Amino acid sequence: MPSIEDRRFRPLKTQPAFDIVAIAASAGGVVALLQIVTELPADFPATILVVQHLDPRHRSLMPQIFGRRSSLPVDAAVEGMEVERGHVYLAPPDRHMLINRDGTISLTQTELVNFVRPSADLMFESVAAAYGERAIAVVLTGAGKDGSMGVTAIKKRGGTVIVQDETTSEFFGMPSAAIRTGTVDFVLSLDEIPSALVTLVGGEVPD
Repeated sequence: MPSIEDRRFRPLKTQPAFDIVAIAASAGGVVALLQIVTELPADFPATILVVQHLDPRHRSLMPQIFGRRSSLPVDAAVEGMEVERGHVYLAPPDRHMLINRDGTISLTQTELVNFVRPSADLMFESVAAAYGERAIAVVLTGAGKDGSMGVTAIKKRGGTVIVQDETTSEFFGMPSAAIRTGTVDFVLSLDEIPSALVTLVGGEVPD
């Protein structure tokens, strides 16, 4: 797969090219997510949704930890919350997080999907339905195959799919499963992903 650096880019338009970035991670994902979120600039113009598989028996401290280190506001997702550009929304433990067409969040405790809740697949599928070609899906380190059905939905609606490469993934199960769908646009190292998101959301396209 080509890296962002393998292509030359030109400015396309002043409005953001994408409205939303949906990121999914599992084993090893907290560190990877923290690196991405803290490296995005304060003026990043898209909404960010995050699903991280967590132990449902413990309260997540991710909103506080991420919020202290990020230039972007970081919120624990709440039922009915209306998302804003430039904000990061974290799925709570043991709740599926979906985005509605009106830009509000729904949280459900319906059955596990691929043995997990929250499910990357459900988040990606809702993002695809709500945002179509203006969505980016990112699959980071993790075991299992959660996210592989969802990235297919993103691609079918014209969105863009990025996955973390094997070298920088602590667990390559989720990225590998996404790659096997044939819908992935970029396989990037963890270090490359933040700048790639800035480039793509900023409205730049390959010559």
